[in-house]
Amino acid sequence: MGNEREEKHMLLVSEPALGIDEKEALVAAIDSGWITMGDRVREFEQTFARMHGAEDSIAVGSCTAALHLILHALGVGPGDEVLVPSLTFVATANAVLYVGARPVFVDVQSGAVPLMSAADALRKCTSRTKAVILMHFGGYLADRDEWQAFARSKGLLLIEDAAHAPGVKGVGTFGDAAAFSFYGNKNMTTAEGGAIITRHRILNDMIKRARSHGMTTNTRQRLVSRSPEYDVTLLGFNYRMDELRAAVGLVQLRKLAGWNDARRHLSLHYRRRLAERCPSVLVPFNASWVSAHHLMPVLLPAASARQPLIEQLSKRGVQTTIHYPPVHRLTFYQDQYPGISLPNTEDFCGRELTLPLHPAMTPADVDHVADSLADGLRATCPAEVEQA
Repeated sequence: MGNEREEKHMLLVSEPALGIDEKEALVAAIDSGWITMGDRVREFEQTFARMHGAEDSIAVGSCTAALHLILHALGVGPGDEVLVPSLTFVATANAVLYVGARPVFVDVQSGAVPLMSAADALRKCTSRTKAVILMHFGGYLADRDEWQAFARSKGLLLIEDAAHAPGVKGVGTFGDAAAFSFYGNKNMTTAEGGAIITRHRILNDMIKRARSHGMTTNTRQRLVSRSPEYDVTLLGFNYRMDELRAAVGLVQLRKLAGWNDARRHLSLHYRRRLAERCPSVLVPFNASWVSAHHLMPVLLPAASARQPLIEQLSKRGVQTTIHYPPVHRLTFYQDQYPGISLPNTEDFCGRELTLPLHPAMTPADVDHVADSLADGLRATCPAEVEQA
């Protein structure tokens, strides 16, 4: 049965939901004759902003571009330090290096709450610390009150890496700005793409200008105004979103709330089934935690052999992956900043396994994953399973 499933269809960790609506939107964008940044991008920005209770948003080419633009516009640069989690995708730290600042890696609270620790962040603060980047791991929101108080007490800029958390109430309201991702494995997608929300109008205008070479007008605006004139008032980049991605994004935005709710129900079903079938496995966070349910991370027993388990699950038609290898242990960062120890992060990353979670799944799929995980643990770590 397991082999038949693998041959027919591998249950993937993530799966973009793309169909006829997106195809029609792409055709309409192509037929319009205008495919670079224009009216669809602007409509996407306004729709995304309304969804998050903001006046405006800025559509860009990726979440990495969003983080870079935020740090650049906030004036973070050489000599500054930025507190970042190591439990994140490498782009979070890379963006700090892009502006010439130094990333300072902060441990997570625990395996049960793998979000950046405010206590460790406090220990890592120096006179050079200028900003902190929070990452809502797996779509689970950090404690806004705690981090706002922390940032105020230290006079720090507060930035959200909200790549995992689009559409969640409260996201984008923590501090100076938030960066979102629409990569192909996210809760909604434009293939590549990202967005920025900031509640500060001047910062919003500065980022919007920096997105496109620091120019005072874009091509569409010059066409409408019938004036070819423009100026460049600040250092900018080519981080625009195009009309094709915005067309897909507008369709996806209409479906995001429903998809996030489907993810929530699947996550709750996972928690019930894993508690029954895999009691030795820890599911981080509690069931009521505010989340977009982007990931289904679990923490394996300490004595388990993860790679053999991954192979066992693959044979049963279940893809799994890891979120994430700790950034401070990646070769580039280990060479740049040797000797960093983050025990909670290292333990979590050494035992974490991400299970499939996306709206195309059914409760029966969840049952199959939980059963396969239980059987895999029994085969690769029988002592732990029996003890549990």
